Amino acid sequence: MINTLITACRLVANQLALLVVLGAVLAYLHPPLFLLFKSSFLWFFAATMFAMGIVLDTAELQKTLRRPWQIGIGVMTQYTVMPLFGFLLALLSPLSPELKLGFIIVACAPGAMASNVMVYLAGGAVAFSVAMTTLATFLSPVLTPVLVEVLGGELLHIPFWPMMETIILTVVVPLAAGMLLRKQLGRHLELARAVSPAVAAIAIIIICSYAVAANQARIATVGGWVIALVVLLNALGYLSGWWLGRLYGFDGQHRLTLAIEIGMQNAGLGVALALAHFSPQTALPGALFAVWCILTATGASAWLRRHGAVMQQA
Repeated sequence: MINTLITACRLVANQLALLVVLGAVLAYLHPPLFLLFKSSFLWFFAATMFAMGIVLDTAELQKTLRRPWQIGIGVMTQYTVMPLFGFLLALLSPLSPELKLGFIIVACAPGAMASNVMVYLAGGAVAFSVAMTTLATFLSPVLTPVLVEVLGGELLHIPFWPMMETIILTVVVPLAAGMLLRKQLGRHLELARAVSPAVAAIAIIIICSYAVAANQARIATVGGWVIALVVLLNALGYLSGWWLGRLYGFDGQHRLTLAIEIGMQNAGLGVALALAHFSPQTALPGALFAVWCILTATGASAWLRRHGAVMQQA
């Protein structure tokens, strides 16, 4: 029974890209399937952070912390490059203020938990990825609202303190709770580590599908522009991470990791913040970004697994 559960959980986690796309398509075709999650989407996001706390390998993190300058410069890049790109794309686009703010919110989010999995599959520096994601996540209650207020305050009123409270309650508290529970699991830890990625995957699927369902009518009218900007923002993140890693003197593994970390934002957090504090329209860029970045990262990881030797030498 337990083996069957572990196999099913791994299948869900490994098919995240396909399931996110399927959820988005179903949400577009029949919104009521996911609109029922309107009052509970924040709980689902908290579940992803709780799962991340359980799977975090503290020994691996301690090893990586011996090179703090790499982590620091990586997180600094995360919170400068992507917000700048998000702001510029929003500024230059003909979209509504709500949609523009949606891009800024996504760009100001920390790195995604899914990036750790993608780095592993691509043959990158997993410990560096985990350390970057963890530090960026713990800094997000302050940095994300500050950046959103600075860059998006001219578009709409930004509820700074409510946003900070939301991030603390849905990110920091469940992440810390997961890390504490991890120490108490003992022989059950391996089972929890197998189940947690599936829990996070299901939560992300539901959050993004709800955002698509809530914006079904808008997708038909502004979908082309939003999709184009999502593709561009994601590509700019990957490219800037790779080339800045070269500028920083990183080796191939760490440049690859930085590229994935910068290109993959925690769009689930962006969607949750947009839905909690703004109109559903503001959540659309985040929902589509989550779908697209998971697709591109999955495809890139598959290619890199076949060309790993080339990347190691780059």
